[in-house]
Order: sequence, then C-alpha cells, then structure tokens
Amino acid sequence: MLSLSQSATDPAFVQDPYRFYTQARTEAGEGAGDLFFWQDYALPMAVSYRAVNTLLRDRRFGRAPLTPRAVPEHLAPFYAVEAHSMLELDGPRHARLRALTLRAFTSRRIRSLAPEIAALAHGLIDAFPAGPFDLIPAFAQKIPIIVICRLLGVPEYMADRLLDWSHAMVAMYQARRDRALEARAVAATEAFTAFMRAYVDERRARPADDLITELIAAEEAGEKLSTDELITTCILLLNAGHEATVHAMANAVKLLLEVPGARAALLAPETREAALEETLRLDPPLHLFTRFAHEEAELFGHRFAPGDEVGLLLAAANRDPARWQAPDRFEPTRPQRSHLSFGAGAHFCIGAPLARLELATALPILFERCPALALAAPPEYANLYHFHGLGRLMVTC
Repeated sequence: MLSLSQSATDPAFVQDPYRFYTQARTEAGEGAGDLFFWQDYALPMAVSYRAVNTLLRDRRFGRAPLTPRAVPEHLAPFYAVEAHSMLELDGPRHARLRALTLRAFTSRRIRSLAPEIAALAHGLIDAFPAGPFDLIPAFAQKIPIIVICRLLGVPEYMADRLLDWSHAMVAMYQARRDRALEARAVAATEAFTAFMRAYVDERRARPADDLITELIAAEEAGEKLSTDELITTCILLLNAGHEATVHAMANAVKLLLEVPGARAALLAPETREAALEETLRLDPPLHLFTRFAHEEAELFGHRFAPGDEVGLLLAAANRDPARWQAPDRFEPTRPQRSHLSFGAGAHFCIGAPLARLELATALPILFERCPALALAAPPEYANLYHFHGLGRLMVTC
C-alpha cells in the first residue's frame, strides 16, 4: 500500500487538500488507487469513490471501536455526552435513536421551513452594509443557526452563545486540536449540557410546537429516549445542523462567484438543483470520516482485522475521475450523479434535507437580490481540517 506523509495543518494543504488526494490516488498506480496509508494519521485511507462508498455501506464496519478507548480524565465530560450520540453508535441503539429522531425530524416539518428561510434571507440582505463585508457572519452563519434554533424551539437570542459552544466542541475533531482547545471544548460541553437540561425540563412542563417537544413525546411513548440521549441528540442537531451547513453555503457562494455562468445556472429553476449539488460535490464541508472493522474483511487488496480503523476521504471520493469526467472542474450544469458529501449507508446525514433546503432557498435569493455580488478579497480557507470551510468571505453587494 502506498504510504504518504502530509500534515493536515500545513497552510498549503489547508488551502488546497485536493492536490494531495489526487497524488494519493494516482501514485498508487492504475487499478490500485483505492487505499493508501496516511502516515500522519497512522491509518489506511480510502480515497476512491468505490472504496469510500463501499466502506460507508458495509455493515462489517461501524463508527464505534470494538474496545472502548481510554478517556483522559480531563476529557470525561465531553465523551460522556458523545457516548449518547447517534453519530458515534452502531447497531440497535443507533437505529433506535435515529428512528426516534426521524419521528420528530420529519420531511414535512423540514419542508414547512422554506418560507421562514426565505424571509430570514431577505431580512439579512436588507441589513448588508454598503461597503465590503464578510458574508459568513452576515449571512451564511446566521441562516443555519437561526433555523435550527427555531426548529428545536431554542430562543434565538441564544444563537451567538450556541455558536461559541458549537465551535468549541467541534474543534475536538480538528487536526489543530491541542490542550487549550480541549479545555474550551469541555467547558462548552458542560455549559451546553446544563442549558439543554434546563430547557428540556421547561419543555416537559410547557410543551410547544417544536422539535424538542416532539422528541420528549417520543421519549414518553414507549421506545424511550433517556434524558441524556435527548440532551445529546439536541446538541448534535444544533452542532451538525449549522456547523457543516455554514461551510457548505460559503463554499458554494465562493464557487458561484468564481466561475463564469455559474450564477445563471443557480438562478434558472431547471438547473438550480444541479448547480447546488455540484458545489456540494466539488467542495464539501466535511472531508474525513472514520470507520472501525467489526469483523475480518478483505477489501481492495487489504485485509482488515477486527478493530482496525480506516479513514474515509469523502472529498477525495467526490473527485474520482473513474466516476466524473474532469472531476476538478466546477460544471454547474453537470449531469447529476450521487456524491458522498452527506455520507452513505446507516449513518447518512440526518440533516441533509434541511441543509439542501437552506441552500436551495437562501442562495437564489442572495444572487437575485444582489446581482452585482462580487469577491472583495481572495477567499482563504480556515485551519479546520477534518472540516473544510472559509475563514472569511469578503464581498461587495
């Protein structure tokens, strides 16, 4: 197996990780570009579409390690919450948590949010300043966090604090993680948990038309969510419900501004979906996910023993030339083929329909209301890997 070294915090990699993915796929040789060994992570990595797609769907692999990892004492509060997250679970417990969440997080409820998203987008655009400004805090960040607050029934005045907590917790999955980031993540976890526990108690006493009330009802209707599971699920939905979508929205705007003719494809109803899916394929917000072998498996010329961990490079799979012609080129009218930006299989992103609705509703409004929208400075990606998102997006409108 090809072995390569590449720091995930190297500035050149942060700005363009795709060159490394192409190197990994091509240097392995024709017919062997499915797996390589990433020395910096000490893990085999799936880099082709067929390998990533297969490993996401293969039930012999799961999110949870066979032997629970030892948790340092200073990180115990963070992992106590993670222990109840459907993102980190497999098998019957994962299926139960997912089914109970989907019972409340219905497609009908999500579709009903479209008018609110549109009104929110218009209101934010009305407040744009006259000169150059950063579109991320002014638009891309606000829409997902306000929408998920409204969906859950959490007060919107908490949005900034929720953002701070979420950023701190998500830093635990980033390559730049250090002891200081860990301390902030633990403090955020404790504050977030205390807030959600109090809010769940309030909703039990005073039910409302919101997702938390629906989750409580599911808890009390037979197949129960424990209070800890309920709190963790709300935290997961708040974190995942906006963190990745912010990056997806900002990355999409960047591409639509950089490529001639792209905004026309977005604004035309017949090509809008293809244009948005192309932004998700080409520059997704999440690049790396992992799986553990739960039994022996021989795949792509490699034998996985029970307990072995493997990395899945979603963004590399999305640029596999075996699946897409000219995969590094942004073609907003490209015929659609399924990509892996939202994963696949049992852990397919539960928030994908909401993320797609936010993009499909807000971005056409942005470009219709701001026909002169243009970059005011070269966009730069932030040091966030395994995520891939812009640090700022300076524009004029």
